Amino acid sequence: MDDTGEHRTMAAPARHATPTRTASAGWGTRSIYVLAVLMALFLGLPIAVLVARSLIDGSLASALTAEVVLSGLILSLTTTAISLVLTVTFGLPLAFVLARRRFRGAGLVEAIVDLPLVLPPAVAGLALLLFLGRRGVLGGALDAVGIEIPFTTLAVILAQTFVSAPFFVRSARAGIAGVERDLEDAGRVDGATEFEVFRHITVPLAGSALAAGLVMSWARALGEFGATIMFAGNIQGRTETLPLVVYGEFQGGDLNGSVAAAAILVLAALGVLVAVRFLHWGRALDIRSLG
Repeated sequence: MDDTGEHRTMAAPARHATPTRTASAGWGTRSIYVLAVLMALFLGLPIAVLVARSLIDGSLASALTAEVVLSGLILSLTTTAISLVLTVTFGLPLAFVLARRRFRGAGLVEAIVDLPLVLPPAVAGLALLLFLGRRGVLGGALDAVGIEIPFTTLAVILAQTFVSAPFFVRSARAGIAGVERDLEDAGRVDGATEFEVFRHITVPLAGSALAAGLVMSWARALGEFGATIMFAGNIQGRTETLPLVVYGEFQGGDLNGSVAAAAILVLAALGVLVAVRFLHWGRALDIRSLG
């Protein structure tokens, strides 16, 4: 038995650490890194080339003083700010209901909220046009009271809200659902009203998720193109947002102007994504400190 035991003890390491397995594991790890690098380059290099070109040829600096770019940028910032207010005003109550109330048809409501995320933007714009256009479902009633929405700045705001609000609602729903009910119950025991509990307990504790949702919603609204051009058109100073400026300059043959406007959008989006990362890191630090 001793001899057998010795043979088993000596043979065990040979079964677990063979050169073939070691080489295979090494090739597998290197393959993963190579594929990861290729994918990162594929996603990053085109954007880097676009921004670099706008900096090298000076088109980015000149675009910041061009009337069409400034007009598009100001319109984009204004309309996205208004759409963000609408998103919070109507989206936060919806997120709260989806997070805290169970009712028949809740799954259908959640699917409806998520639908604009997967719809092609042009389809979203067409749907808005058929609903709010002059010949749409509500078009006749709105026209009777002198309200015209399509191909106006209001149409831009509604298109941006339609495609961007789901980002906030989804993030806010997850944040509110993650708040401990015991903390809210403690506030009620201390005499706080439901609104006070929501304002002073639920919202602060879900603050990181709400802020991340706001940032992502604003970024989506800033980059909106398809629904806007279908529902609001492309009228300079009225409906031509910065993404439409990129399209218009390219169609007009001004490649440098198009590249510069696109670079401005890229830099804005990059700033948004960095802000989101900081929000998530801050949230992680808060959780660790509580632990």
